[in-house]
Amino acid sequence: MKRILLLLIVSFLVHSCARVGAPVGGPKDTLAPKFLSSNIDTTRVNVRRDIKELRIDFDEYITLKDINKNLNISPPIANITRILPSNIANKFLIIQWSDTLQANTTYNFNFGNSISDNSESNILRYFNFAFSTGEKLDDLYISGEVKDAFTITKQSTSENKMVVGLYQLKDTIDYKKKPYYITKVDDDGYYELNYLAPGKFKIIAFDDDNGNSVYDPGKEKIGFQKDTVVIEKSISGLNLKLYPSKKPYKKPELKETPGGILMTFEGNPKEVKVVSKNEKLQDFKVTHTPQSDTLRIWFDAVKSNLGQTVTENVKLAYEVDGKKDSTSVFYKYNTKNVMDINSDNGGSLLPPRTDCKIVSNYIVDKINPEKWVLKSDSLTTHNFTAKISETNPYQILVSSDFISGKKYQLTIPKETISSFYTKNSQSKRFDFEADKIENYGNLTFKITNAPTAKYWIQLLDTSEKAVYQQYTSGSDVKFAVVKPGEYIVRILVDTNDNKRWDEADFVNGTFAEDSYLYYKMVVARPLWETREDWDLNDKRVFEGIKAPKPKQEDETKTDSGLLNNTNGNNLNGNTQLNNSQRQLTR
Repeated sequence: MKRILLLLIVSFLVHSCARVGAPVGGPKDTLAPKFLSSNIDTTRVNVRRDIKELRIDFDEYITLKDINKNLNISPPIANITRILPSNIANKFLIIQWSDTLQANTTYNFNFGNSISDNSESNILRYFNFAFSTGEKLDDLYISGEVKDAFTITKQSTSENKMVVGLYQLKDTIDYKKKPYYITKVDDDGYYELNYLAPGKFKIIAFDDDNGNSVYDPGKEKIGFQKDTVVIEKSISGLNLKLYPSKKPYKKPELKETPGGILMTFEGNPKEVKVVSKNEKLQDFKVTHTPQSDTLRIWFDAVKSNLGQTVTENVKLAYEVDGKKDSTSVFYKYNTKNVMDINSDNGGSLLPPRTDCKIVSNYIVDKINPEKWVLKSDSLTTHNFTAKISETNPYQILVSSDFISGKKYQLTIPKETISSFYTKNSQSKRFDFEADKIENYGNLTFKITNAPTAKYWIQLLDTSEKAVYQQYTSGSDVKFAVVKPGEYIVRILVDTNDNKRWDEADFVNGTFAEDSYLYYKMVVARPLWETREDWDLNDKRVFEGIKAPKPKQEDETKTDSGLLNNTNGNNLNGNTQLNNSQRQLTR
């Protein structure tokens, strides 16, 4: 009897363990969750307008990832009150809202890549669920590809945030609201707008960086089509390219800066006028490059007795492209902010056939080079010429017959460089060596189907900074003195001849000016001339480069950014950009 009882107990324990445990081994689950049913009838038509919930059931437990960023509802339902599951896996999802639905309208819920199974995280990619409050589901579609025209560096871990949307064509379109129809672009650049009704629309694609499904001018890249999209039947192959977008005008920010006050804009105004509303500030100068984002107000704070002992509120009136406004800044004179000069050659080696560059923290108004001295090996004095750069008023170019391999010393005494209200405060000597030509190479381009307008051709390094550039025209371009290395080649076309590359302006229907990326990296080798034939109609695409390791960003800002003043300095037809000129609007 005891033996039988013992066997029964052992049998019960083994059976209980078998029921609790999971089988070991077997194939790994690689299947995404499957849709089973919904609270909405399978025909999905004539759905009540007062329904407040969508429930979708799946064949296994699911989780939702970044649902607020991934979910796109077309047309939008504004007041979404609840989405489940939130933190705990479940075999269903629920979306609840408080709005009353529109009549005779097809609603499409595009979940992007937010749905995955709980066990192996298999994603149910771009799952859609549609229903109609009318008698039929709208079944038209638009499909195509979206590409980023400025893609150079590829982030291996970055998420594709591009979306495509349609706005209904009306007398006034509010682009600050979500598009009527919207969908995500997949990782291959393909998009589909499904369940569309016939009608007239404006199409837009943008890089939805903040995930709010609304285009933010100046912050997100934009692609659009000027012509109205008339949907009478389905459309395939409607392709769009994304370009940097123009920033809308924004009231300027002001701060104290060496020599005066810095006024920073958004929107790149063409013309700015400034009037002082402060009794002490009457004698001042204003410098502003048309369509640049910064303006400088220069004055002698000591002579004007402004901000000498206490912080003073400086009030200014200004007019920007015909619009008048006023602003103010709290100003306190900083005695350390004197006029200073430094080398702008990018190092101690001066490239062959280039000028020695001196840069100031103040705009340069006049120079007195007769008192300057240029020597080699501390003994021999050399003749030279000096001038203020035509394209960068903070820079001085010193030219001489520099001999390769020789070491030079340029001495600039104090008070021989003038700004409007001050002079360089101390004498300085700059030591450099004229580099050898054999340490550099040549790059020559033969461009077929070259732009009819002038253009910038740029050599970018792997961090996307323009190291060399030329503002030119025609089909033959030569970079005569180039440091060895790999370069990305880009062309920016100045179609309207305003000496800057203009971004896309969606609100005013203005396309970005044309740009081109050469399909491969080019290599400059010492004592070697590299020749490249570039047909701008060539459809081959630059595949991009891997993102470099993050490094500290240089937040220094100058008055003339690369795209705001893109023609640069001509050095035998070859411009090498220094640190103060390498700013690029992206």
